[in-house]
Amino acid sequence: MFFAAIGFNVEVVQYNNIKFQVWDLVHFWAPTFKWALNIANVVDISTKPAETVSYPQQAVLACSGLIWAKYSTVITPKNWNLFGVSIVMFATASYQISRKFQVSLDGRCV
Repeated sequence: MFFAAIGFNVEVVQYNNIKFQVWDLVHFWAPTFKWALNIANVVDISTKPAETVSYPQQAVLACSGLIWAKYSTVITPKNWNLFGVSIVMFATASYQISRKFQVSLDGRCV
């Protein structure tokens, strides 16, 4: 049985005369833990100077956000939690890249 709105599978497993209900929560919880990356990025935006931003790291986060946002809309059922976290990941990483780029431009003009 699948509950698309809640985001997990419930399987009934029978062993001898004992029935177990097994819940598969990965579909829901896996993208939820990705919010920690976004929180870390927001903390870095507010506390660390732009010079310390890593282009490769933020580029990977931005690309990952775009890829998973697209994937979340083509799977069945659509995973809106994954879509939301991926869009925010793309946005925060893009903002970090723009901060670093702005600092590098300002440094060249001086």
